[in-house]
This record gives sequence, C-alpha cells and structure tokens, in this order.
Amino acid sequence: MDFWHWVLILLWWFLFFAYLVILFQILGDLFRDSATSGWLKAVWIVFLIVFPFLTALVYVIARGTGMAERQAASMQQAKADTDSYIRSVAGSKSAAEQIADAKALLDSGAIDANEFATLKAKALA
Repeated sequence: MDFWHWVLILLWWFLFFAYLVILFQILGDLFRDSATSGWLKAVWIVFLIVFPFLTALVYVIARGTGMAERQAASMQQAKADTDSYIRSVAGSKSAAEQIADAKALLDSGAIDANEFATLKAKALA
C-alpha cells in the first residue's frame, strides 16, 4: 500500500463519520420534534434506511431551519434546568435569612454567642 491509498482510506473514514454524525442529528431532531406525527417520523426513518444519502440531504434542505430552532430550544432548556438545579443545591438564602436562622438557634440555646458571631460573619462575607 502506498501513501495515497492511506490518504484515500482516511478520507473515506472521515466521510463515513461525518455521515453518521448527520444521521444521528437527523434522528435526534425527528424524536425531538413534537409537531410531527409518529407516522411521518416512521416514514422519514424508513427512507433514511432505504435511501440514506438522498434522504439525509432532502431532510437537511427541507427541515434545516426547524432543526436549528429545535436544537437551540433544547440547549436553552438544558441550560435553564442546569441553572435551576445549581441554585437549588447551592442554597439561595440571603445574608439576612442566614443571620435570622442563626439568631433563632442562639435564642433556643442550640449555639452560644461565639458560634452566633461566627455564623453572622460568615453570612456577611
């Protein structure tokens, strides 16, 4: 095998990988699209199996804009979910609420004045 044969093999592997990425993007978009009926999704999948390259090209041309919009909406929803989870785990009490909680612990005798001062300083920092 010479050098150009290896380059040709590398090119074919690249094109095959690019096709797989496009195929999985199309399948992901099909299942993400709630406006398309199940029967129409099944027809797209059958055509992707029977005429893979032509169907992928037609799908990207016909539904490319909607694909981009659904992907952007999905990413925004994922970011909003992540931000919401981080806020819930991190605890979103204000300094005044933390000091009020520490004061309630001090009044109940659960902590002493030194511990209250430490919690107050931590809340204000």
